[in-house]
Amino acid sequence: MTSERTQAYGRVMRTIADVGPTKLHEDELDRIRNAADTLIFARTFEDARAAPADVDALCEHLVATGRWTPERADELARDVLACGPLTPVA
Repeated sequence: MTSERTQAYGRVMRTIADVGPTKLHEDELDRIRNAADTLIFARTFEDARAAPADVDALCEHLVATGRWTPERADELARDVLACGPLTPVA
C-alpha cells in the first residue's frame, strides 16, 4: 500500500461524507465504500477488477439522472481507481 493509495481512499471517504444522503442513496454509498475498500486492500489489479467497473456504472447513472455533474462523477471514479494497485499496461 502506498501513500498515494491511502490519500485517494481519504478523498473518496471525504466525498461520500460531504455529499452523503443529500446526493446519494444508502445503497450507492455502500457501493462506493465497498469498491474503495476492495481496491485499497487488493494486492493486484486482478484482485479487484470488478470494483472500478461498478463505480463507473454508478457514476454514469448519477450523471444520466442529473444528480451529479460529469466532472464530479469523473473525480470520484478517478479517486476510487487510485485506491487500487497500478493497472497492468497492455
